[in-house]
Amino acid sequence: MYYMPLMNNDIKVAPSILAADFARLAEAIQSAETAGADYIHVDIMDGHFVPNISIGPPVVKAVRRVTQLPLDVHLMISDPMRYVPVFADAGADGLTVHVESTPHLYRIVQQIRDAGVRPGVSLNPATPAVAISEVLEAVDLVLVMTVDAGFGGQAFNERMPHKIAQVREMLDSAGSEADLEVDGGIGPRTAESVAAAGATVLVAGTSIFRASGGIAAGIDAIREAGHRGQNARFESRKKTSPRLQGAVTE
Repeated sequence: MYYMPLMNNDIKVAPSILAADFARLAEAIQSAETAGADYIHVDIMDGHFVPNISIGPPVVKAVRRVTQLPLDVHLMISDPMRYVPVFADAGADGLTVHVESTPHLYRIVQQIRDAGVRPGVSLNPATPAVAISEVLEAVDLVLVMTVDAGFGGQAFNERMPHKIAQVREMLDSAGSEADLEVDGGIGPRTAESVAAAGATVLVAGTSIFRASGGIAAGIDAIREAGHRGQNARFESRKKTSPRLQGAVTE
């Protein structure tokens, strides 16, 4: 296991292999690692919870062999409790489950942690932020979907920065160090807006693996945009917070 660190103030980039060339998957992942990716994001879809089917434990196990990066595994599946041990054994470092997929959210979060894996919860765009309020202190990651889960390459939902800001406020109020991750339509323009709203982990597929300048250029562009958004957030907060008056950004 390559355990995922808890949140710090830097922007992290998690390339989503859903957009990679699966005929050259190992090469694409290794290129992303060399280019400075922080995590490898792996989308698991079952054709039931979401309409698409992607990959399963054998591919996660194969990916584990070709990278030292933490594997950030997003379970877009029905009955996720049944599959936590399987994906933990396959090499996942983090497992994120959807609020909408289970009536026993706290139980599955504990199951994930007991398996030695970092637990996360995810919200689809139409699910209110308050749905995760009772598990905030039990998770290490919250994923706000900025598109409906199920397919890569979708357009960013422009209403989601408001929701990201809500989740950020909830995490801060709870004293949580959980990462706030976003996924869906993330590129340089949207990366800036979601980071300004408080996101710390940016998942991107098409804008990295199909970037015109290559994988490294795609990662750099998203990270730079994320830093711009983060700096804008800091400046905005500094204007309204006496505690931050006189603070200096890096």
